[in-house]
Amino acid sequence: MKLNTRIFGEVDIEDQKIISMPFGLVGFPDLQKFALIHDKDRPVGSVWYLQSMDDPDIALPVIDPLCVKPNYNPQINEDEVEVLEPLTNKNLLMLVTISVPEDITNMTANLNAPILINVDTGKGAQIELENGKEEYVTKYPIYDYLKGKK
Repeated sequence: MKLNTRIFGEVDIEDQKIISMPFGLVGFPDLQKFALIHDKDRPVGSVWYLQSMDDPDIALPVIDPLCVKPNYNPQINEDEVEVLEPLTNKNLLMLVTISVPEDITNMTANLNAPILINVDTGKGAQIELENGKEEYVTKYPIYDYLKGKK
């Protein structure tokens, strides 16, 4: 599928690479198809983008939460990930969205709403943690981490 995006220009995404998120994302419930765009030459821990296939103007920066908070281990209700079954440690990709304000030194990651993707089935869901509000904040500072990666 070809898509003319605001950030990346024209991209060609193979159908099997499209991630289906039947419940959308927080703030974007109507967007249900995404592609994960990243530079294959960049190391793990780099910023990737979750490009909407429904709206070519929307691409959300995302990162592996373990890269910015190594002890990240949210408790997720099994009922919330039923749509992703069969989900295992080997086929699970977990990401969190990044907010980039005008002053990039205030860049944050939303640890309270991880995005879970079953890489085998291409299904994903964003889960808002009920019991993680104190430990996993929505605005976790990550600028220093990213600055150190350059």
